[in-house]
Formats: sequence, structure tokens, C-alpha cells
Amino acid sequence: MSNLNKTPSSNRLHISIFGKRNMGKSTLINAITGQNLAIVSDFAGTTTDPIYKAMEILPIGPCVLIDTAGIDDVGALGDLRIKKTMEVVRKTDIALITVDYNGFLEFDYNIIDILKKNNTPFIVVINKADIKKPNSDFLTELETLEYPYINLSAEQKDRMEDMKGLIIQHSPQEFESPSILGDLIESGDHIVLVIPIDTGMPKGRIILPQVQTMRDILDNSGIIHTCKDTELQATLDGLKNPPKLVITDSQAFERVSAIVPDNVLLTSFSILFARYKGDLSKMIDGAKTLMSLENGDKFLVSEACTHHVQKDDIGRYKIPKWIGEKINTGIDFDIVAGREYPENLKDYKLVIHCGGCTLNRKEMLGRIDISYREGVPILNYGLCIAALYGILDRALKPFPEVNEIWKSK
Repeated sequence: MSNLNKTPSSNRLHISIFGKRNMGKSTLINAITGQNLAIVSDFAGTTTDPIYKAMEILPIGPCVLIDTAGIDDVGALGDLRIKKTMEVVRKTDIALITVDYNGFLEFDYNIIDILKKNNTPFIVVINKADIKKPNSDFLTELETLEYPYINLSAEQKDRMEDMKGLIIQHSPQEFESPSILGDLIESGDHIVLVIPIDTGMPKGRIILPQVQTMRDILDNSGIIHTCKDTELQATLDGLKNPPKLVITDSQAFERVSAIVPDNVLLTSFSILFARYKGDLSKMIDGAKTLMSLENGDKFLVSEACTHHVQKDDIGRYKIPKWIGEKINTGIDFDIVAGREYPENLKDYKLVIHCGGCTLNRKEMLGRIDISYREGVPILNYGLCIAALYGILDRALKPFPEVNEIWKSK
């Protein structure tokens, strides 16, 4: 199996196909992939929910293809389908808008407006060219607006290479997240990773953020030392020189901070991912709001995945418990999990988000933007825990530019 096929979905180019019902979206996705991934039918509205497929498409590389329900769907069920389709926009790196020879209708203009607001590049795919050529006025409109487009029938397999070429040409130059810590370490630096083994740790393996951090250290020629928090002191004592950086699971922040000497940089996997997946400088605003929560306030806990909930779950139990102990017992909270993220946050003073390891960077940044647009600060679990235990100053020291922003608040 190619290593590209093992790329996590969150690190793949997300290509979404939008358009009215019966515009050949599913046929197009099958033609691009060369596989029958999506159901094709002459009946409008065959696709009900977004369909996700992670795969490698040469020469594009590792990507996720998303087939969506028609944006002109009708009725109560249609409204739900449209809502699901619009949620896809937040994670889309590049969109394909399928139309026919008649040109744009109101539905198409609506999705284009939404894509533009989300700074999402798109390509107009004029489908069903085997039936009728697009009218000249429509082609003139596309040229005037400078929208990239291709005129094809999905059955024309020889034009699929042209389609892939357009996707490569118009995709964001840096659709993937930046290096996790490549700018923080140098070749030969020793990095200690503290990974407690508790009930939340999946049996027989470690979690994705820890794996990705390890790989990033190796890619940047760093030297990894891994231990549980109970063996941290022995690990440090066994090193000839102090490590460049210690990275811990956020839940062990308090214990680890007490062991790691003050002259050694310390942060957490979650805080690294606040920068890697999102915008750390914006997220630290949430720490100030967290510490000023009052009786009667409500915060939202947002989890990107739908993992099996443990009795001591970090988002549902531990963080609310710690907030009650260290700030105020009269603070309420709600939970939202999975792909949904509320557009209306008016009931909340704060959003506390997970590390977002299952989200691509585009979607995590979109969630941050929604929160800022609603005037509700957002931070993630690691920043929250560090702030609650009074060690956020130390946890931000590895990031000088962000540390200065935090000190000025």
C-alpha cells in the first residue's frame, strides 16, 4: 500500500462537489476517481447526506472527495440535506460547482457567495456537454468573472486529466497545516514526550496527535524520548543534557510542570495542535474569558469526533469539574460532538474545543471564525487546562510571538 493512502483524512486535500439536483455530481466523482463510489440515478436527489471518500488520486495526491446533496433540495428533509451540505463548506479546500448548459441559477450564485465568504477556491464544471453545448452568454459571464471552468461530460474519461490539472492549479498552495513544531526545533535536539496511560488511552496504541508529533520530530531530525508521567523524572535524570522541549498530555500538565526544570521549555500536544490546526494567537483570547466566568454563565464544549465516552471523559466531566473547583460552581455547559458546529453561539460566553485532530485545518479555522463572528471567544482543552492550573505563561513560552500577545492581555 502506498504511504499516501495512509495519510490521515485531516491532512488530505478536501475536494467537495456542489450543485443542483441531477447535475451529474455523483457521475463526476465516479469519473474523477475511476471507481463507482457514488450512486448514479436518473432520479433527482439520489444523494441524501454528504459522502466522504479518502483516497489517492494521481497526480493530485492524497485527498478526500465529498459528494453532497443537491443544494436545491425541497421539503423538511431537503432543508436538513441542505444544512449538511453547507456544513461541508467549512472543511472544503477546493470546490467543484456542477452546472449544465443553461448556466447559473439562483442556487449556484448562493453557493458561490458562500464559498467566497469562506475564501474557498472553486471550479465551475459545465456538465452534460454531450447533450448540448453551453450558450455563449454563459461562457462570456464565466470569462468576465474570471471563474475557472471546464466544459465536459463525465463520461469523457479523456478530459478527466484536464479536470485534475485544474484542481491542482487552483487548490490552495498550502492546503495542509504547517509543520507541528519544525520551526521550534533543530536537528539533533532532544524532545521528551510525556504520554500517560489512562482509561482514555486506546488499547494497544497511542492517539493521533502524539503519533503525528512524533513523525514531525523525526522529519525535522529531532531525537525522541517517550515516557509516562510516572517515569518522567527518571527519563530526565538519564539524559546527559536537559532536553530542548518537553511535550505532555494536557491532563498531566500540573504533575509534569512540577517535575520539569524551569529552564526547560514545556507545552502540551493540545497547545501544539491549537497552532497546527488553528490560530493560537486568537485562541489565547479564550483563556482570559475562561478565568472571568461568573455564576450563571454557560460555556460550550465542542468535540470534533464521536468517541466512546468514558466515565471520566475530559470534555464532559473533567474540564467542567475543574472549572467548578477553580472558578465557580454555578457555571453551566452544553456539549456538541461530531461534524456539527452551531452557527448561533449567543447563549454562550465561551467555547472550549478539543484538539481537533480529526478536523482539517480549513474546518478548524472556520470554527474559530464562526466563534469570533459571534463574539464568543474560543480556546482548546490544552489552553483551558493550563490556564486553570496557572501555568499558561509557561506553556506558551515555546512560542515567543504568541507569548508576547498573551502577556499584553
